[in-house]
Amino acid sequence: MANRIMLNETSYHGAGAIKEIATEAKARSFKKAFVCSDPDLIQFGVTGKVTSVLEEAGLAYEMYSDIKANPTIENVQNGVKAFKAANADYIVAIGGGSSMDTAKAIGIIIANPEFEDVRSLEGVAPTTKPCVPIIAVPTTAGTAAEVTINYVITDVERKRKFVCVDPHDMPVVAIVDPDMMSSMPKGLTASTGMDALTHAIEGYTTKAAWEMTDMFHLKAIEIIAKSLRSAVANEKEGREGMALGQYIAGMGFSNVGLGIAHSMAHTLGAVYDTPHGVACAMMLPIVMEYNAECSGEKYREIARAMGVKGVDEMSVEEYRKAAVDAVQKLSVDVGIPTKLEALKEEDLQFLAESAHADACAPGNPKDASVEDLKELFRKLM
Repeated sequence: MANRIMLNETSYHGAGAIKEIATEAKARSFKKAFVCSDPDLIQFGVTGKVTSVLEEAGLAYEMYSDIKANPTIENVQNGVKAFKAANADYIVAIGGGSSMDTAKAIGIIIANPEFEDVRSLEGVAPTTKPCVPIIAVPTTAGTAAEVTINYVITDVERKRKFVCVDPHDMPVVAIVDPDMMSSMPKGLTASTGMDALTHAIEGYTTKAAWEMTDMFHLKAIEIIAKSLRSAVANEKEGREGMALGQYIAGMGFSNVGLGIAHSMAHTLGAVYDTPHGVACAMMLPIVMEYNAECSGEKYREIARAMGVKGVDEMSVEEYRKAAVDAVQKLSVDVGIPTKLEALKEEDLQFLAESAHADACAPGNPKDASVEDLKELFRKLM
């Protein structure tokens, strides 16, 4: 079977990269941008850094900010109406996963109106046309939504998140500018960074992993392990490292999938509104322990990439434990809790069933039943 790799047509990396938005918009003969960004980024002037570039280049745009931290079906539906009213021909998505996921869903529905029922996009929807062109500008170092074919929408009515996987939603241009991430508060830097680490580790151990994606994921683990503590301290070098590390993780996992740490994190986000990165960080060491017996020698390489010394002298059990311990230590060092106080025993069945049905679950290296997932969730209590 052939392995497929999908990436952006073009990506720019480094401080000041946002200036290239105007270059790309003009080169592609775009006329009017539909700018998707969440209210906080607008309020704190982060979005303004990009709209200033558009204004200086004489490029028209319309702003859309009806976007929640966990974007909802309603956010998408309202965005589709606003896009049509704006007479825009491309999208500039500024933010973390929230803005980019909303932009992807809007762009897909505009190009494929037969999928206007947002729920119909769940899983791998058979869309036929590429979405409205997206220029993606991440403001967090974690989701890598700017280089993935995935997006996640919250179904408030049914208390669940659903994952959409669609090759037609890949942003045509990614602008990865660490200066756009410098205003991230410490907690958000930590949680989105741990989301990126979860992408890298789950992508490396997923059933579909292969040599090229292993290369991406191991490099991402190494960069994130070296950079996250520094980024949380708001040091320039750490910010730059995380901007690159999370993108490289996205280059990998978008093409091979994830595992149950993400399935379970999606469910915690839907039921308790737990920030996605926090949920991933709490689940990752627990899931790594569960998956260890099916990981071959991969945990040795994870431990090495995490900076653990002497892994070649360790037994299988020792390097597997060392890998899990290094991940747990990084998570605790950047301030992520290890327990979820909101978790209730009576919710475990629903949580486990939802996680079991999640699109990320089949990629896990070790199959997990609903009962297995209940036991894993219980470890957060």
